[in-house]
Amino acid sequence: MESKTPLYSRHVAAGGKMVSFAGYLLPVQYPTGILAEHMAVRTAAGLFDISHMGEFLLEGKEALANLQHLLTNDFTSMYDGRVRYSLLCYDDGGVVDDLVVCRLQPEKYLLVVNAANRRKDAQWIQTHLAGKVRFEDLSDRVAQIALQGPNAPKILKKIAGESSIPQKYYTFVEKGMVGDIPCLVSRTGYTGELGYELYCAPQDAERLWDLLLKVGKDDGLIPCGLGARDTLRLEAAMPLYGHEMDETITPFEAGLSFGVKMHSHDFIGREALSGKTHPSRVRVGLKMTGRGIARGGEPVRIGEQPIGKTTSGTFCPYLKSAVAMALVDSTRADAGTEVEVEIRGRRVAAQITPLPFYKRP
Repeated sequence: MESKTPLYSRHVAAGGKMVSFAGYLLPVQYPTGILAEHMAVRTAAGLFDISHMGEFLLEGKEALANLQHLLTNDFTSMYDGRVRYSLLCYDDGGVVDDLVVCRLQPEKYLLVVNAANRRKDAQWIQTHLAGKVRFEDLSDRVAQIALQGPNAPKILKKIAGESSIPQKYYTFVEKGMVGDIPCLVSRTGYTGELGYELYCAPQDAERLWDLLLKVGKDDGLIPCGLGARDTLRLEAAMPLYGHEMDETITPFEAGLSFGVKMHSHDFIGREALSGKTHPSRVRVGLKMTGRGIARGGEPVRIGEQPIGKTTSGTFCPYLKSAVAMALVDSTRADAGTEVEVEIRGRRVAAQITPLPFYKRP
């Protein structure tokens, strides 16, 4: 049976089309529609309920040592208030999940994981912990709201003081106040736009949601659903677990080498990855030049030769074009290469193009 986020009643009241996603009932769109929601985030601001995400606490004298063992990135240079992206890998180099880590204190870290992987991640992490460290799953005690778009800073400044607003990308303020609501305020997001993710107690979520929509109305803020969240992340070429990465895809194949520090520490999967830094297949962007919209799992060919498969694709409202990401043979991955995508048995012309498709000015 699906769970409901603390904002479920707000979505229903606003006419949200509710669907099951990662064990939760969430709005895929509102009456405004995915196109309008997508464009609002690119040109003004959008508000997302992301309370389904998982949050773990890792605390203790050996919390850092355990992070170094578990995760591919290096956390020794982190300071309080810093966020860092990383991957959690299996012994063979496949990806358990991708996540962000927030350093709260030198011996206290918040890990934010994908909703669909929450329980799998929790089990994997706890199985591989050692020494003086405590793990706690906080997910059911945290609500999360994402305020995204170029007008996000202006909106947040109306109800939060300067000391509650992080100034740099991938930083956060742990004990911020938004209105009279205590929040962890993080300058992060999954849309390719400037924005914030606000963590609060579940009982405060409805008040925070209502307050943001009220003060943001004149700046074009509207509620947005899962549909726009997906088109936005794809337009910005942000990978999604289960599409651009999974247990069969390594971080190097997924184009996530920036989150893997091979020479700084010994992490789970490092030995297997040591011979895979130059993979035989890589993630690329595809711009559809023929008439058709690619989705995931569709064959990519050059003539009669199969060179890979799409991982996800859509029509991007802001770019006004259909694009896709794909895993293809690294020898055929040069930008400008003409290919065809087989969409429901019909071959549609496309061209390999650099990522990301969209980058915030």
